Amino acid sequence: MVSARPLKVALLGCGVVGSQVAHLMTTHAHDLAARIGAPVELAGVAVRRPDRVREGVPPELVTTDAAALAAREDIDVAVEVIGGIEPARSLIAAAFEAGASVVTANKALLAEDGPALYAMAEKHGADLYYEAAVAGAIPLLRPLRESLAGDTVNRVLGIVNGTTNFILDRMESSGMGYGEALAEATALGYAEADPTADVEGFDAAAKAAILAGIAFHTRVRLDDVHREGLTEVTAADIASARRMGCTVKLLAICERAADGRSVTARVHPAMIPLTHPLASVREAYNAVFVEADSAGRLMFYGPGAGGAPTASAVLGDLVAACRNKVTGARGPGESAYTQLPVAPMGEVVTRYHISLDVADKPGVLSQVAAVFADHDVSIDTVRQQGKDGEASLVVVTHRAPDAALSATVDTLRGLDTVRGVASIMRVEGE
Repeated sequence: MVSARPLKVALLGCGVVGSQVAHLMTTHAHDLAARIGAPVELAGVAVRRPDRVREGVPPELVTTDAAALAAREDIDVAVEVIGGIEPARSLIAAAFEAGASVVTANKALLAEDGPALYAMAEKHGADLYYEAAVAGAIPLLRPLRESLAGDTVNRVLGIVNGTTNFILDRMESSGMGYGEALAEATALGYAEADPTADVEGFDAAAKAAILAGIAFHTRVRLDDVHREGLTEVTAADIASARRMGCTVKLLAICERAADGRSVTARVHPAMIPLTHPLASVREAYNAVFVEADSAGRLMFYGPGAGGAPTASAVLGDLVAACRNKVTGARGPGESAYTQLPVAPMGEVVTRYHISLDVADKPGVLSQVAAVFADHDVSIDTVRQQGKDGEASLVVVTHRAPDAALSATVDTLRGLDTVRGVASIMRVEGE
């Protein structure tokens, strides 16, 4: 049965994703109505540049007054695809106050102010959906939030930024340096003109905060996430990983402590074994590996960005929010009952791959090994190559607290026989 009253949707933003949302709403109107139980129609489209031609969007629906559109009392669902903190936060607040549910793809805002958004939704009896905020079209957040609601998730390990995965993939497959790979990613449209959010890990860190919050039922903010980008990754690092039977990926890692009393969230480049499922994720694709007590190991894979894939996730949320409007139901709210503390990076137990430039003379290896022993860090493997009085020493450690590993590196830098620390990279996924 399809009800007589159409549900009205306000589209806040009509860029790459927003235009695809409008297109899908128009071309699949009949199917959407059948799935929801009521017709769905665009009531307005807020844009910054009204003169731009937007195929499939009736000109009479276009407005530059986003605030007025968001505050309309006849709007059932507001779809926010503007991005950033403001004016998105104010527009979402206005939509909630007017009684509308909200669908957003805004990872930055959710990582910064997610609890406040949930509180506003609860206050006004509305829904907040945001599947498109992490990993594009991949159905990830809803399985974490609903399908695994009866399980205990212990770890979420993923490639959640397509730009950086493309860059690292090209560095490995072609031998390119970072700069060359970034230039190719930019030319192909995978990287923005200003790629900072991607290559410095800010985008992945926001997604890690969202994933950790849902997986561990606790509040994790962007500031809680340890973040390192990939700008320091070199062709030598890629080659060294290959010699170890590994590849290099920029990973978002969210973990529950072994004693269950805290969680951690971090983003950084890491070497992972070629046997790990994430190692085979190529080009601009995303993949997330979830480890749970009962379900075991699960993997979610697919395109993590792009207009059509992201719009697909937005439409899925729109259907859910509209169904709730028709039936008078409510979607899931915030689940932060555990209130677990977020432990600092120093408490994370991990492994290091350390490349040192050292003097090629007797006693250097024993001196370096003594530093590791002094910090209670056990060495797994050592590889040394020397020529003309200089040598390269590559050390791979066993698992140890990150603080101890970091202190070890700081001490090594002070040795007279160590001329430089060429690179440091964590080893994960084993």
